[in-house]
Amino acid sequence: MRLLIADDHDLLRDALRSHLERALPGTEVLGAGTVDAALGMLAARPDIDLLLLDLRMPGMNGLDGLSRIRDAHPTVKIALMSGEAGPADIRAALARGALGFLPKTLPGEAMVDAVRRLSAGEGFVPDGAAAPPSDIGLTRREREVLDFLLKGLSNKEIARLLDLEEVTVKLHVRGLCRKLDAKNRTQAAMRAVELGLAR
Repeated sequence: MRLLIADDHDLLRDALRSHLERALPGTEVLGAGTVDAALGMLAARPDIDLLLLDLRMPGMNGLDGLSRIRDAHPTVKIALMSGEAGPADIRAALARGALGFLPKTLPGEAMVDAVRRLSAGEGFVPDGAAAPPSDIGLTRREREVLDFLLKGLSNKEIARLLDLEEVTVKLHVRGLCRKLDAKNRTQAAMRAVELGLAR
């Protein structure tokens, strides 16, 4: 089996390489520190079976790096790796063609088992990792504001429809952003769609 680990942390890459080569005899593990380096390696080595791709590394730009690799090498098996991916990140990656997700906190034995399964073409996501939260604690008013936000309405329009002050709507939008882990209203709407909260 040939494996490519794309991660900008040299120490983590080397530790993972030695662990996997020891646990899976006959496995060759290659490394890349950026998305561009990974693309170059995949072009030079079409025999790579599996790519472990770090979610937060140079060239990823959210999940754009995953899409670039998927477009250039549609047959390579890709699993996302991260120490801090939320369920929405994981589901979005799977929607863009990733085969699975490996938390960097996965114990050694479980990591080896996951790599074995992924290289065989099986999907792998730890239990519950990609499950949308059944309730992220939205108040009834936040839910109403979110529904209008998803329709593209401005704060002023939402305030008029809900008979609220515009400043109150802004407070609700801020609360939504916090609960959805979003930087702005656009990202909040995208997160809501990814989490299945759009209706």
